[in-house]
Amino acid sequence: MLNKQELSEIILKMVPEATFPEGTQLTEVIVPAENILALAEGLKNNKETAFDYLISLTAVDFTTNMTVVYHLDSTQFRHLIVLKVVLNDRENPLVDSVSSVWATAEFHEREVFDLFGIRFNNHPNLKRLFLEDDYGFPLRKDFRDEINIIER
Repeated sequence: MLNKQELSEIILKMVPEATFPEGTQLTEVIVPAENILALAEGLKNNKETAFDYLISLTAVDFTTNMTVVYHLDSTQFRHLIVLKVVLNDRENPLVDSVSSVWATAEFHEREVFDLFGIRFNNHPNLKRLFLEDDYGFPLRKDFRDEINIIER
């Protein structure tokens, strides 16, 4: 099992722009949106990391930006990592799909699209799961639904 320092060194070789927040329980990595697909492929295919399991993929709205959060596990080595992509464009939040790396990402990304409005480039079937096409994105902090009187 790799420790935080060893994981960080491997990741920095793949994405020199990656940053690592201090004081986190798990190894966390913040990467530019344009690097997420290459990093995902590298982390899955690297024999030292073997991150073969996408535990979850979700998003968080921080009002000033939205962050896509990926929790990964290596079933072989039992190490965990959290990847984050910060999206500053609230009008057109966009990041590459990782569904080509982990098939389970397909539905995670659809859920994030449905609830936050974040679009995933090259997603095989990006459409809403739960809500009508014109409903809005209820997990955004600025969401309002005057008809059903829902405010965030």
